[in-house]
Amino acid sequence: MPLFARWRAERELQRKAATFVDLLFREPDSADVAWLAASATHGDADHATWELRYARRAMGLIAAQRDALDDRTASIVARVIAEALGRDQNIASTMAETAERQFNARLSAYRDGLAAKAGAPTHVRMGQTLFAFAGGSFKKQDANIERAGELLARYLAEANEALREAFGTAVLPENVPPSALAK
Repeated sequence: MPLFARWRAERELQRKAATFVDLLFREPDSADVAWLAASATHGDADHATWELRYARRAMGLIAAQRDALDDRTASIVARVIAEALGRDQNIASTMAETAERQFNARLSAYRDGLAAKAGAPTHVRMGQTLFAFAGGSFKKQDANIERAGELLARYLAEANEALREAFGTAVLPENVPPSALAK
């Protein structure tokens, strides 16, 4: 590929990633923040807001890692998320490294929760993970854990939809099964 064409393709991929990440940086719904503050963070709405911000962004990066059509997408999305965290007006400049560490811890935990095959159902594991980071009771499966799991499932579904909107969907010929293309 000629240099200029490669540069244009990279710029287009970067633009798509920025569009996708903008959606991940939307503020959480105030009703979700109020619920999480009341049920897990002992009334701390700021902590609840941050947990939901981290959760949405983590679900977005996980979606990019698992479901993107291009292998480069996840690394570009991760880089754009890191850059956006660095510019986030909600993060004090002295807390940027802390915010990045906190995000990475949650990303790892959510990724592990989605990948685990044993134990509780996925939505329960995910709800328990959110509650563990939020400081709430996460040992038993109750309505709050169920709601947290449903919220994270919604974030993942929204991220997948945004990923398809930003980067496109796979288009396969109707008469050829996907397994035939793998050969």
